[in-house]
Amino acid sequence: MVNVKGKWALVTGASRGLGFLAAAELAKRGCNLILQSRTAENSQKAAAELEKYGVQVKSVGCELGEEKAVRAMLDEIDAFGVDVDIVLNNAGLQIAYRTEYFNTPVNDYTVSFAVNTIAPALICYHFMPKMIEKGFGRIVNTTSGIALEPEQAGYSASKAALDKITIDLGHTVNGTDVCINLVDPGWCRTDLGGPNAPNSPESAIPGVIVGAFVDDKRSGRLFRAQEYAGMELEKAVDSAQEIDAPY
Repeated sequence: MVNVKGKWALVTGASRGLGFLAAAELAKRGCNLILQSRTAENSQKAAAELEKYGVQVKSVGCELGEEKAVRAMLDEIDAFGVDVDIVLNNAGLQIAYRTEYFNTPVNDYTVSFAVNTIAPALICYHFMPKMIEKGFGRIVNTTSGIALEPEQAGYSASKAALDKITIDLGHTVNGTDVCINLVDPGWCRTDLGGPNAPNSPESAIPGVIVGAFVDDKRSGRLFRAQEYAGMELEKAVDSAQEIDAPY
């Protein structure tokens, strides 16, 4: 299992919900953090809470739906002068639930793809070459298990596209110590999942972070967080490493 003490992790959507919980778990194990949320103020509030674990915490604000903003955020992170070893692309947007799905507006797709597909892809494209050059890196892209629901077509399609990007990128590094994988947190009671979801946010821990700790040089896999609910991290990582790469 990877020792993350002293490493740096970028966590998107880190000011609340699963992103904050994931960042806290990394911090407990000595991992330094770069926290992203939509505003610098929200990121700074989360940073103030997580500094209690004795790690270094930096914060950035970024509207992930805007390409220029994402690129500016990446420049800002580079200016910190630290190597980003781990990326948790946790942030996501569920734009609407359309009961009249034959009238789904184009905007459902364009907004969903901007946040859920293009932003994490840009982040991967920025940090993966640095990880490859360094010889180490972990990227975990958050996907969704939603299926057979045209009511959520924009969201589902954007996550399916992210799946494809992740699996294909994983093929280029499979067998190396740069690992890029997917995680499905399950339907959790977060701002995105809503109050009727069957799972608590805490149930997605440690599943949402196992991809940061796997140490078997395999990429392109899907980790289903609810399968690891209630496990100690070490056992969850061992279980995750039984999943084969899809190549």
